Amino acid sequence: MGVFFVILPGSSQPGKPDSENPLRRIVILGDSITAGYGLDPSEAYPALLQKRITEHRLPYKVINAGVSGDTTSGGVRRTDWVLKQEADVLVLALGGNDGLRGISPAVTQSNLLTIIERARIRTPEIRVLVAGMQMPPSMGEDYARSYREIFPEVAKQARVSLIPFLLEGVGALPEMNQPDLIHPTAEGQRRIADTVWKSLEPLLARK
Repeated sequence: MGVFFVILPGSSQPGKPDSENPLRRIVILGDSITAGYGLDPSEAYPALLQKRITEHRLPYKVINAGVSGDTTSGGVRRTDWVLKQEADVLVLALGGNDGLRGISPAVTQSNLLTIIERARIRTPEIRVLVAGMQMPPSMGEDYARSYREIFPEVAKQARVSLIPFLLEGVGALPEMNQPDLIHPTAEGQRRIADTVWKSLEPLLARK
């Protein structure tokens, strides 16, 4: 699949034009899980977050910058383009494909920190939320442990917020995933939206 870049509609006051109610931007930089691989775009967790944001009458619009197959290296290359328009919040949901390809955790960590650094160069006050991922023991216990430690370490070094595990209640559960056991079903995406919302909502409350 190619680039999946969607601006999801939302308004703090439905029925009024954006010029009267300028919306802040939440960019979700991710891979096929963010893109909603195998599903209608409306079923992907960014669209579900937008629906919740609109229901809460919060002045934000969600930008789904998910690209199937993307790695953190691809994310580094895409950062400047994705953030060409100023963003208020960046949800960094990359790294899963790094793990599946056996990329060194040190490389993944460095790339994530580079993305955050570039985002802050463009918008010093940007709020960042890093989504943690995990690898199965079949990748090797040492690798799985080192990989799992990447995300809290990035959050600590960069002083940003952390979702401990993006796929909490979804990963490795057949009933929550499509036949490939990698990409979530619509129900799995709903669970991801719930997980992200727990960490995202406090960021949106900050001025």
